Amino acid sequence: MTEETLLIPTDDYLKAGIHIGTKFKNKYMSSFIYKIRSDGLSVLNLKKIDERIGLAAKFLSQYSPDEIMIASRRENGWKPVRMFAKSLGAMGYPGRYPPGILTNPSLINFVEAKVLFVIDPWPDRNAIIDAKKIGIPVIAMCDTNNTPNMVDLVIPMNNKGKKALGLSLWLIAREYSKLRGLAKTDADFKFTAADFTPE
Repeated sequence: MTEETLLIPTDDYLKAGIHIGTKFKNKYMSSFIYKIRSDGLSVLNLKKIDERIGLAAKFLSQYSPDEIMIASRRENGWKPVRMFAKSLGAMGYPGRYPPGILTNPSLINFVEAKVLFVIDPWPDRNAIIDAKKIGIPVIAMCDTNNTPNMVDLVIPMNNKGKKALGLSLWLIAREYSKLRGLAKTDADFKFTAADFTPE
């Protein structure tokens, strides 16, 4: 694995612990696992994580920022979700997803999203169920213990760690900005990974 093939240096990924999974794994996520550590924790394949982050940015770049909804019920995802929404102009829902906002046009807070991006398919399942009702694609960060039944694009990664979430959402936002022509180079994206990372 050469540095040139990755979106950021390997060390940056490793420091964020983006590759550290759980002691539980399901059949689907096993294809993304590189090895099992002696303490029983799964280690995800870094190259596959990087590929899927790039793929997610490319997939999202088909949509304008105001068509993208990102949600996280998990507290460690709140700041990264807020910053992702702020940096791009997307719809961000940190905390509780308001039921029916995608499916019920009579609600005052009804929104029309074209794609849903969630931090964890289990706590964010209500948003996913609504997205499936209206037929929009779902991108989800999935750890080794997640069952991504209703997910269209899986990003295999540690979706619980603060640094992992901050780094990955910053990276997707940066790559999206370049693909959409909002930033010509990495340096033109004015936010840093630290801006996205919870204290």
